[in-house]
Amino acid sequence: MKLVSWNVNGIRAVWRKGFLDWFDAAKPDVLCIQETRAWPEQLEPEQIAPPGYEGFWVCGEKKGYSGVCIYTRHKPEEVIAGLGAERFDREGRTLTLRFKDFTVVNAYFPNGQRDHARVPYKMEYCAAFLAHCEARRAAGESLLLCGDFNTAHHEIDLKRPKQNRKTTGFLPIERAWMDELAAAGYIDTFRAAHPGEEDHYTWWSNIGGARGRNVGWRIDYFFATPCADIASAYHLPEVLGSDHCPVGLELR
Repeated sequence: MKLVSWNVNGIRAVWRKGFLDWFDAAKPDVLCIQETRAWPEQLEPEQIAPPGYEGFWVCGEKKGYSGVCIYTRHKPEEVIAGLGAERFDREGRTLTLRFKDFTVVNAYFPNGQRDHARVPYKMEYCAAFLAHCEARRAAGESLLLCGDFNTAHHEIDLKRPKQNRKTTGFLPIERAWMDELAAAGYIDTFRAAHPGEEDHYTWWSNIGGARGRNVGWRIDYFFATPCADIASAYHLPEVLGSDHCPVGLELR
């Protein structure tokens, strides 16, 4: 069972950059996409649900902003759009699919903005997201949490930690919430598989050739509850088309 998560920075844009060729070759069982920036009525049928897949979409009120979707080969037993809070759900940030053996929560976390104006909103979303996950977990579900968390957890997770201590995405309050997530028992699957390995990133600025120099941040994750049977966790930095790269997970 192969699951992939990717912030595509615009589904229509990435489609024009060879997305379908990559998708046909990768053949994930489940693909979780963030920042679709489109409503289904703006898309072609194969973009809404590629052949052989079902497509589930959550969109923001504002066209061209936010949005998440999941392509899946396997029919889910339950689909939950949003977190049940209008102030978050109107931005189209969260989609949960419950399958027979596990539940996938696909999320696009808010960006705190350069002036930190949206950091309070981001932290409120984080709290609501964790409460949502804990409720599913209390119901006995095995969880896989994925998406663009917009936070690098530890210094190893970005190239220039000292220069970015006051930058949203690496603020103490944001990192403390990541600590809370880990303390609740959610496992950072990539870091568990690659402990102590440096220079693994999932997002690079489009300015200054950052990707070519690998000056990046690891802000895209798969977290899992301990009962999930993880075979491997990996990044796909060679896959282009977005300022993020896909991250993958394989279950036994």
